[in-house]
Amino acid sequence: MRSEELLLADIGNSRIHIYHNQKVRHLLPDDAIVDYGKEEIFYISVNQELEKRLQQETSWKNISGQIHLPNEYDTMGIDRKALCLSYDSGVFVDAGSAITVDVMERGIYKGGYIFPGLKAMLESYKRISPALDVPLVEHVDVTQLPLTTKEQISYGIIASIKTLIEKTSDKKRLYFTGGDGKYLAGFFRDGIYDETLVFKGMQHALKASKQMNN
Repeated sequence: MRSEELLLADIGNSRIHIYHNQKVRHLLPDDAIVDYGKEEIFYISVNQELEKRLQQETSWKNISGQIHLPNEYDTMGIDRKALCLSYDSGVFVDAGSAITVDVMERGIYKGGYIFPGLKAMLESYKRISPALDVPLVEHVDVTQLPLTTKEQISYGIIASIKTLIEKTSDKKRLYFTGGDGKYLAGFFRDGIYDETLVFKGMQHALKASKQMNN
């Protein structure tokens, strides 16, 4: 290995996210295998098609079976489980192709919900009418009703997400991750953006597993 640190990977449908030197690299599978194929990496994955290739071409170890969340449900994504393990309590928002919102309280999973991602929401407006094919307003003001179509679409998207998350939070700390996580966190006074949350959860799971086996 290049250092004494533990290398971790979160494998999605199109990218492999590598936790290395306390930073996250977002790589295409081919690039990740070239750069890290000979390293010892512990990973979780939602990409079943890539699994056989990883077993043949890398020394990586799938630790998905070690990620356990108290009160989890059967079809819950492994990346969401790891995210929720990053802290004992809080509301965890992963804003990617879908936006997942999960609540943890004293180490117990309390439930959550799923929005379409921001890109998917904009695409849905586009399918309704070409007149609604507009980009998201970066600094939309959610404190007052807007007067243009472009701003109204952005308001409808952001204000609905913000309102439900605020209702869910009940004074819990708000954690954001994912490609649009930093953008969404900006609409919350105490929103914390951290792209390493999933890896923190993986580290906690590995530590707990090691303690159980000792």
